[in-house]
Amino acid sequence: MVGVCRRKKRLTTQRDPSQPSAPDRVQRNSQADGPNQLWVADISYVPTRAGFLYLALVVDAWSRRIVGWSMRDHLRTDLVLAALEMAIQARRPRGVIHHSDHGCQYTSLAFGQRCQQAGIELSMGSVGDCYDNALCESVNATLECVLIDRSDWADGRVASLAIFDFIESFYNHRRRHRALGQLSPDQFERRHADDGTPPAATLNPPGLLEPSGSSSRPHPL
Repeated sequence: MVGVCRRKKRLTTQRDPSQPSAPDRVQRNSQADGPNQLWVADISYVPTRAGFLYLALVVDAWSRRIVGWSMRDHLRTDLVLAALEMAIQARRPRGVIHHSDHGCQYTSLAFGQRCQQAGIELSMGSVGDCYDNALCESVNATLECVLIDRSDWADGRVASLAIFDFIESFYNHRRRHRALGQLSPDQFERRHADDGTPPAATLNPPGLLEPSGSSSRPHPL
C-alpha cells in the first residue's frame, strides 16, 4: 500500500472585475431536497506529458452525481459552457441554482445568457473562500487524489478517456458517499426514483477533449 497526498491547489480561474457577479444564493448550505435543485461547478487542471489540460465539472448537490463535464487545453468560456450543456441535456432542469466561484468563465456574457435561456439561476460565493464551494472542490479533490495524481498520461486524448471511464464507470456508479448512506450517486438516485428522480444521465463523448483551434502547440489529438 502506498499513501497518496492531495496536491496543493493550482489557481485555474481569474476574476474579471468588469463583469458583475451573481448573488450568493447558497450561503454555504449545499444541501438539496431533490434532484436538480442545486448544481455546483468548478474547474481543475490535469497534467500530461504534452502539457496541461483543464477539466470543468457540474455536480448535482443532492446525489453528488457528476452531471456534466468537459476537458479543453484552454480556460476560455466554452470550457464551462460545454460542461453546462451536457448537464442541461442530461437532466432537463427547471429552476436549478448553479453555484460557482467568480471565475471570468462563469461571469462571462455567453455563460449568463445560456443560463438565462435554460431558466438556471446563477449563484456565486465570496471571493477567495474555498468553503463557499466545498462540495464541488471535494469532488475535484477525490478525482485528483484517486486518479490524476497516480497517472502519467502521454497526451490529452489518453487523459480524457481515462477521466471519462473514471466518472462514468466508477464515480457515478460505484463510488460510495457517507452523505448518501454509503450509496453511490447512481444507487441513491435509483432508490429515490419513485420520488421523481430523472433517469440516470449517461455522459457522452462530447465531454472529451476537443481541438481548440487556437493553440500554438500541436494538439494532443
